[in-house]
Amino acid sequence: MNSDTPGAIPHGEDAVSLLTGQHRRLEALLKALVDSEDGGERNALLSQAGDELAVHISAEEQVFYPAVRALRTEDILLESLEEHLSLKRLLADLLELSPGEETFAPKCKVLEEQARHHHEEEEEHLFPAVRRRMDASDLQRLGRAVHEHEAGLQAAGRPREDVRNQTDAAAPLT
Repeated sequence: MNSDTPGAIPHGEDAVSLLTGQHRRLEALLKALVDSEDGGERNALLSQAGDELAVHISAEEQVFYPAVRALRTEDILLESLEEHLSLKRLLADLLELSPGEETFAPKCKVLEEQARHHHEEEEEHLFPAVRRRMDASDLQRLGRAVHEHEAGLQAAGRPREDVRNQTDAAAPLT
């Protein structure tokens, strides 16, 4: 999600760079959602941001976190999984609301703030640890695996809808 083609990965981009680029894109989308006052635009932005957030979270939980768990990152990963649960719950709540409802804008703001906080935590703690402990070729292979996972979810369509069934508990650290 670093290029004009959603989900595209530049040749050789490593997993940390890929995920960090997605963080910036998600933050921009969520800010646009918060700033929008038009109901139709809000719906479109929520659909786009929701899909990209769902895909990003899934790739981290299913591909990235398991690959870096052995690098003595378990405490950070467990906290990240709890943050993902909070983001999924907010997204699921928003999907049930109309943009004109009283709680829509405040939930959007909380989603934006929590996503930004989560990204900061990963970028300050997890990603530097991963870069220190994983060589460049492994990070590139992991980037390709993340991209392939995300492409599959995007091809299936409407990944945001899957989040509705993922709000009971944090994903397990596998």
